[in-house]
Amino acid sequence: MLLMLLASIGITAALLVTLYALSSLILTVPTLNVPLAWVVNNIGSGPVMIVAGMILFFVSYYMSTKWFVRDLAKIETGLQEVVSGRFDYKIHLSSRDELGRVAEGINRMADELNVYLEEITRGLREIAKGNFDTEIPEHPGSQLGEVAASINQMSKQLYQSILEERRAEKTKNDLITGVSHDLRTPLTSILGFLEVIEEDRYQDEVELRYYVNIAYEKAQNLKKLIDDLFEYTRINNGLPLEVQEIDMAQFIRQLIEESVPALEKSGMECRLEAEEGLTIMADGSQLVRAYENLMSNAIRYGASGGAVDIAVWEVDGFVLVSFTNYGEPIPERDLPFIFDRFYRVESSRSKQTGGTGLGLAITKSIVEVQGGEISVRSDRRSTTFATRFPQAKANQETKGR
Repeated sequence: MLLMLLASIGITAALLVTLYALSSLILTVPTLNVPLAWVVNNIGSGPVMIVAGMILFFVSYYMSTKWFVRDLAKIETGLQEVVSGRFDYKIHLSSRDELGRVAEGINRMADELNVYLEEITRGLREIAKGNFDTEIPEHPGSQLGEVAASINQMSKQLYQSILEERRAEKTKNDLITGVSHDLRTPLTSILGFLEVIEEDRYQDEVELRYYVNIAYEKAQNLKKLIDDLFEYTRINNGLPLEVQEIDMAQFIRQLIEESVPALEKSGMECRLEAEEGLTIMADGSQLVRAYENLMSNAIRYGASGGAVDIAVWEVDGFVLVSFTNYGEPIPERDLPFIFDRFYRVESSRSKQTGGTGLGLAITKSIVEVQGGEISVRSDRRSTTFATRFPQAKANQETKGR
């Protein structure tokens, strides 16, 4: 604009000089002599030159800026098109000056926006088809980059929600299948023996009592399965906890005293090694069920080893409790699934040792719902189930002092 202003002034000055130089020639023209002489004599040559200069300046300035205004109008139209969402619109300018560079910058910006929006749109289409692993490229430092990052995060969360829903559906189906199988097996036996009794297909009262006894045992197994299933679902549905501080050494001693009859019946002894004064925050009524399961499991599968070793100690602010038996080891292939519902190691599917397959699953749920962890390791020498709970803060502060 400054150059065009200076150019208009220069053109005006040149025209004025030219007109002044031609004024003597103009006075020789008869048709222009009288009016021009009157203007000069009555108004003066100075004002005439000023008015003529102003007129010439505005005319020359208008003519020199006409193309500039036209290019500005094209840029304004292009910006309006971009603002309205038409990123494929192009501003066409023939000039290569500042306005030309501005137009090229706007076109380049619109192209980049158009390409990026196409990438976002393509990604959204893939996500809409169910391809949640689609990643939209993220351009750091731009708002569209933040939009792309939000879409990617949303896609991942949606994918995780769908996976969790599928897992929940599979869990429900597996639970129904497992329950149906484990309920049907004893129920079929009960119905079979009752049918024999109903149709009087027994030889004498001794055989009758034998059939009744088997049916009664199957019914007891069925009741235990239903009780365990109810307990498992109750724990996993978020039962209310009555949390209190528990001295773990005393807690385990009481558990051992209650297990003495089962230990004596199996010909086993229980050896305890406990560090005193270790406390945790937990629901005792629920926790005792978990440790009863671990104790009964150690007695059931470790009778051949003759002993159960229990240890209570503290490591890095956590209270660890382990139950070790010396019976048959758990096969390595079964260890990852030992806490799954209805999972039973093949060698334990006998009438003497076979459980409902829910005991360890219930134990794991009780431990984890109270903020603890449970693990298992097994080799030819021994099998150990261990739990870990955060030590009560009050106890930690006392030990620190």
